[in-house]
Amino acid sequence: MWETTVATQPLHFRLAGINNQNFIMQDTETGSWWQQINGAALHGPLAGQTLRPVLADELSFGVWKREAAAGRVLRPDPQLLASGKYASADWETRMRTTSVVTPQVPGDSFAPRMLVVGVQLQGQARAYPMDLLARQKLVLDSLNGKPLLLVTGADSKSVRGFERKVAGQTLEFFVRTDSANLILLDSQTGSEWDFTGKAIRGPLAGNQLTPLPVLKDYWFDWKTYHPETTVFQDGG
Repeated sequence: MWETTVATQPLHFRLAGINNQNFIMQDTETGSWWQQINGAALHGPLAGQTLRPVLADELSFGVWKREAAAGRVLRPDPQLLASGKYASADWETRMRTTSVVTPQVPGDSFAPRMLVVGVQLQGQARAYPMDLLARQKLVLDSLNGKPLLLVTGADSKSVRGFERKVAGQTLEFFVRTDSANLILLDSQTGSEWDFTGKAIRGPLAGNQLTPLPVLKDYWFDWKTYHPETTVFQDGG
């Protein structure tokens, strides 16, 4: 998700095409082309500019609805809905077997369409296999010197990332297994934290972990636009 203002100029975008199976957007004000995944202008008067990112979550509707009961939902366009131009319910299943245009590197242990969660901090990138996150519920790591936490919701699909430091103290977390909802405990104080990164009980109650931008993406797409990415492996 990106801000639509560049150098005080509001821009309006439309889909212009596909590059390596990644959207290319065109702004109507200057005709510049922009890459979806990194917000960079590739061609036109604004080439070299980059849209400013907006922190956003990728959540299942059930998780979002529980957290934002009064939230509003974008209504489908009736004409597009009637024409069948919206993606079908089995879109993700069909995409798993769709070929990609980026050649697979010999010896690559990941399938091109394996889902990963990508994190980029100050020029360093790392991919975290989604199946690992879903299985473990949380991953503790450090990237570019910043201690981080990735955690999946109770649905094993929604993912959030946080800096796991509060008041200068780096926290270690584990999942509380006797709770129906996802609850994390920190080893340092025994405080309980929910999926929003907020401490809800214990000595640190009321504190909020700083959210980090994460991107759920296919492996082929993430590595295409982050060629120097490292990969988190189970156990370190």
